[in-house]
Amino acid sequence: MADGLAQRATGSHGSMQLTPKDYKSDVENTWCPGCGDFGVLSALYQTFAKLQIPQKDLLIVSGIGCSGRLPVFVSSYSFHVVHGRALPVALGAKMGNPDLHVVVVGGDGDAYGIGGGHIPHVARRNSNLTYIVMDNSTYGLTKGQVSPTSPRGKKSGSTPYGSYEEPINPIAMAITYGASFVARAFSGKLQEMVDIYSKAMQHPGFSIINTLSPCVTFYNTYKDWAAATQPLPADYDKTDKMKALEWAFRTDKLWTGIFYQQERQTFEDAIHATVEKAEKAGHRVLQEIMAKFD
Repeated sequence: MADGLAQRATGSHGSMQLTPKDYKSDVENTWCPGCGDFGVLSALYQTFAKLQIPQKDLLIVSGIGCSGRLPVFVSSYSFHVVHGRALPVALGAKMGNPDLHVVVVGGDGDAYGIGGGHIPHVARRNSNLTYIVMDNSTYGLTKGQVSPTSPRGKKSGSTPYGSYEEPINPIAMAITYGASFVARAFSGKLQEMVDIYSKAMQHPGFSIINTLSPCVTFYNTYKDWAAATQPLPADYDKTDKMKALEWAFRTDKLWTGIFYQQERQTFEDAIHATVEKAEKAGHRVLQEIMAKFD
């Protein structure tokens, strides 16, 4: 996973330029042929190269599921954690080393089901993480059961008569929770993903990108999603939170692009600023105590 971290890891800090191939590990890919996650992985290779991120400064954290395997296919540091716990582990890593570029990856079950309770707290804290959710609306690793984003009426092994649950709206949810960068992408549109992922990684704060990533084995949605997706209008105002919510609830198309972006202090900056204040205050109090013994 971290093989070759010392090879060509100069990027923008030296004379050698990193290419997408430099981020590919030697681990054989085990995804089903045609899986949408291949597109996401390719987009990440290109994004890392575009931003010239040295492999030694890159950490990818994932949970359980088909998409949870993604970090082993990247030549960088990685952490494959238990189901649904990728975000808190990533937040801890970022706090420990703020200079790391931390990318979190997972599927819709890992992100919105098992780990759904972590999103609102990372969002409101605005930790400087990039969360890429590969949403295929099914539990592909365990043979195609319904997930939090499965449409009502979907038939599967766990719902032979059709799902009776309403799917969540990941975009509206993330905006409401207070995420400062919210977007949707489609794994069938590579350059669109690279553009969104690049902007997300450069954004100071919590960015979450719900990426439509078809499971062709258990839930073939490539054709439907390709026809349903459409980029947000060129004059779309991504700084208007209420308008972003309106577009998130639109059902005429699966709109792709950046729905909402806001710049505000990151969690890491706030914590380190507090530490500095505490250190200064502690030093002053110590001086006052010592002065009593002069």
